[in-house]
Amino acid sequence: MLSREDNELLTRVGHSTPMGTTMRRYWLPALLGWELPEPDCPPVRVRLLGEDLIAFRDTRGRVGLLDEFCPHRRASLFFGRNEECGLRCVYHGWKYDVDGRCVDMMNEPGELQFKDKIAITSYPTLETGGVIWAYMGRPEQTPAPPSFAWTRVPASHITVSKVIQESNWLQGVEGGIDTSHAPILHRLLTSDTTRPGFKPDNPFVRGKAPKLEVDITDYGYRYAGVRPLDEANIHVRTYHFILPFHQIRPSRSEGGVPLVAGHMWVPIDDENTMVYNWEYSVTEPLTAEDRLERRLGNGPHDVDQKTFRGIRNRRNNYMLDRQVQKTESFTGIDGINTQDRAIQEGMGPIVDRSREHLGPADRAIIQARRLLLEAVKNVTDGGTPRGVEPTYSGLAAAEAVLPKGTDWRDAELPAGSQIAQTV
Repeated sequence: MLSREDNELLTRVGHSTPMGTTMRRYWLPALLGWELPEPDCPPVRVRLLGEDLIAFRDTRGRVGLLDEFCPHRRASLFFGRNEECGLRCVYHGWKYDVDGRCVDMMNEPGELQFKDKIAITSYPTLETGGVIWAYMGRPEQTPAPPSFAWTRVPASHITVSKVIQESNWLQGVEGGIDTSHAPILHRLLTSDTTRPGFKPDNPFVRGKAPKLEVDITDYGYRYAGVRPLDEANIHVRTYHFILPFHQIRPSRSEGGVPLVAGHMWVPIDDENTMVYNWEYSVTEPLTAEDRLERRLGNGPHDVDQKTFRGIRNRRNNYMLDRQVQKTESFTGIDGINTQDRAIQEGMGPIVDRSREHLGPADRAIIQARRLLLEAVKNVTDGGTPRGVEPTYSGLAAAEAVLPKGTDWRDAELPAGSQIAQTV
């Protein structure tokens, strides 16, 4: 369990909160690059850590991330004109560049130089891995750019998507790093079905309850779920948790090719999260079918690409089919990550963790909470939290059936890496 006080500490991300201050020490995903497809394209609303912002790509291709509201009369810059290296408020014509400087005023005499006294809140951005990232902390503490393995692979080998989850960010993180739920929540009841999930003959499902082995690192931790299969073999599935909200895990393409995948659970505010989903292939380009993410429920057929809300959602009970639940899948809900969202949103906006009863299978969750509390304390005391520096840059994840007694840290696993090391 987690005390009510510590739960409040970890879940609240507003500007003056301890966790919010800690989050602002990291580069944060703000939006996908394709949402701003070309210079001077329409601006986009962004809500991040409880702040309402506007993103725009200027004439030179630079990305600005500004307070949504013009400092003159607080009109929304969503309605603004993106023109000549600046975003102009359509109410009175005040114009701002990507650094937040007011560069022109249409309703004030130029000789007053009033514009030189006005600025709007702006945050630095960078673009890598198909994601536009923002840094919202103090300038003198700006960390090195994010440098994950997936941000450096060819565009042909990776897909990145996003979807809104109607719950606190920590519920998503804890679900993502919990290996013991996956072969239960996502299992299929028959090998004949074409629905997404783990079929009965999958060793992930056939294995017994996992033993979790967690190694603390300077970015967070690496861990494995080790499941006995029979007298001679074990099934091993490995993960990484990188502070504050990154997960790396193994996956497979529609054609069965081993992939490396993961999520980022980025707080929109205290009760809503933008989940970024990525998968890449070490060996070959992804197919058009891979990019639809049908098995996960994250792609364009499952998520509205304007609102980023799932087609299956809590208002329609995630289209749960009770007959399918009896005969084909454990949940009756289609989409592996849709199933995750259903369970995590069903806990309520912020779950009361003081009422939990955790066991050995929750070891990774317990350790993640300790690391997050440590990060908050480090920042509060003026220190640097884990995961700020890109020591995670080469990490991958994989799974395999191994001979009993094998140490997974030394094993060559199918994603093309030694999981304890780097790709």
